[in-house]
Amino acid sequence: MRIKSSFNRILSALSFVLISALLYANPIAAQSIIDQVEHNYVDNEGVSIHYAKMGSGPLMVFIHGFPDFWFSWRNQMTGLADDYTVAALDTRGYNLSDKPEGEENYDMALLTADVAAVINAEGETSAIIVGHDWGGGIAWSFAAAYPQMTDRLIILNLPHMKGLQRELATMGQQHSNSQYARNFQQPDSHENISPDGLAMMLSQGDEVLREIYLAAFKNSSTDSMMNYYRRNYPREPYDEGPWAELPRIQAPVLQFHGLNDTALLAPALNNTWEELEQDWTLVTIPGVGHWPHHERPEIVTNMMRAWLNVHD
Repeated sequence: MRIKSSFNRILSALSFVLISALLYANPIAAQSIIDQVEHNYVDNEGVSIHYAKMGSGPLMVFIHGFPDFWFSWRNQMTGLADDYTVAALDTRGYNLSDKPEGEENYDMALLTADVAAVINAEGETSAIIVGHDWGGGIAWSFAAAYPQMTDRLIILNLPHMKGLQRELATMGQQHSNSQYARNFQQPDSHENISPDGLAMMLSQGDEVLREIYLAAFKNSSTDSMMNYYRRNYPREPYDEGPWAELPRIQAPVLQFHGLNDTALLAPALNNTWEELEQDWTLVTIPGVGHWPHHERPEIVTNMMRAWLNVHD
């Protein structure tokens, strides 16, 4: 019961953060992109990965976080499709991608291999990699493991994992605020999450959005969602595990961080440059929470375009 109560508080807090994001949601545009995209599937060692694609030009691969699906990137996809081929994954466990059972099937090495499979399926040898939340964790890891396949790297509200580990190790505010993640790591955590609850949280009363999210989350596995945390979220003593050995990032990096994010605090951004070989452009956005690409889509999309033009 204590865990369930904790989840309810977490979901309430996430709902509060999302209210401002939904002020920017356009239901007509939301339905429109679903009708515009091309749906594709690629097999990665027996796991089918779905991705939605539109546009033409250099390939950009978008990776969503929790709780979301490819639709998370609707504003950026429509905003950049005139100059880029934009491909947004349903990561394994979500929506139209396969949901293999077992924590081991959500190891970061497999999640990054899914991204590589999409790039190969598009007939490319490399791509611009974009990730938010867990998608950001996959994006950081992909750029480290596949430097030859990463043209440029764009991260939204996920500090470099070494920075997050460092802040967790101090047992300070970040450690306290990460209690939700330790709850998610529990074996039965998925039993306290429902597609209806997630859809209600993300739609905040908008019926069109609620139906879109509900359909996606009914097609998803809440156990899979929690396996991302069970397998990959840092654990005590926070100086071990795959994140501690992450190689330096070779690609230029653009990073956004909404400063009102209460799950991933800004101090974890400190010293990020120590993990990078090339330039780092950091855009902090006051008054914005965990979903800057929803809450300030124009700022995010326009900055992405400008930065990509500079690094063309």
